Amino acid sequence: MNVLTAYLNGRRRILSFLIFCLVIFVLIFVLYRLPLEALAYGLILCLVAGMIPLALDYGNYKRRWDTLRWLESQMEEVGDHLPPPRDALERAYQELVLSLQRDRLTERAQAAYSRSNMLEYYTMWVHQIKTPIAAMDMLLQAESDLDRSQLSQQLFRIREYAEMVLTYLRMEDMGADLDLHRYDLDEIVKAAVKKYSRIFIHRHLTLGYEPLATRVLTDSKWLQFVIEQVLSNALKYTRQGGVSIYLDAGYPCRLVIEDTGIGIRAEDLPRVFERGFTGLNGRVDKNATGIGLYLCQRIMKKLSHDIGIESEEGKGTRVWMDLDSVAVRWE
Repeated sequence: MNVLTAYLNGRRRILSFLIFCLVIFVLIFVLYRLPLEALAYGLILCLVAGMIPLALDYGNYKRRWDTLRWLESQMEEVGDHLPPPRDALERAYQELVLSLQRDRLTERAQAAYSRSNMLEYYTMWVHQIKTPIAAMDMLLQAESDLDRSQLSQQLFRIREYAEMVLTYLRMEDMGADLDLHRYDLDEIVKAAVKKYSRIFIHRHLTLGYEPLATRVLTDSKWLQFVIEQVLSNALKYTRQGGVSIYLDAGYPCRLVIEDTGIGIRAEDLPRVFERGFTGLNGRVDKNATGIGLYLCQRIMKKLSHDIGIESEEGKGTRVWMDLDSVAVRWE
């Protein structure tokens, strides 16, 4: 639709009214049998008087039309180039357009940030997973008998990394995946411990486990992932001694996972849940990405639980999870 057609279509009611007035004007002249010369002069004067404001209005309309067509290709600059509103209704429409523009720019910024985070994480993940793959390749090419236990450990690490990247992807839409019920906490913890049982045996680490005998309102799959991440970190940085799992009697429902590992420096503790932060331990463990605890905290918040860490360098780490903080109550 060209600009003239659009203009006439938008003014059709006014034009119809003007034509109706001209018809009445002509009828009056005819009915009263006035001279045709007077009728012609009257019609010319009316047309000239009507065409001047109509032409001015069309010129203003065309300028606004051209501005809007140009803004279609310059969406980021809409707010700076919108023509001034002619009335309250047009001002309301412009405010709506500006609001939509702000939302669009915010969504674009969030999408760019998400893409940047995803690219950064995938870069780290590829670097991580190359290590066990290379180790497996070396084991398979070795001339000596194949060490099945070492091969199994490397395969376990690959599975861990694959599970972590899938969890990272599902985090954006975690709400749609939640299944909140009351679960036996012992079953969730035992499933996580069973997954790492070979590592306990291989490293000769002890497991102190006290029956928990409690039920918690949570999502078992997501809570188990958090417990597994905490256990993985505890085993990664514990060389001797072991890991203890128990409920803190001083709290309504606080699960504690405590290890006798290398601990965390005091200056690193406030940042352990930050995305990508690895601290001194991360520099010791070249494969650390700082993603595990970041995911744990985000998951616990979405479950309405809480998580915290207490540690002393050289004396171990104590991770606690408050599981009684879910606001919803149902069976």
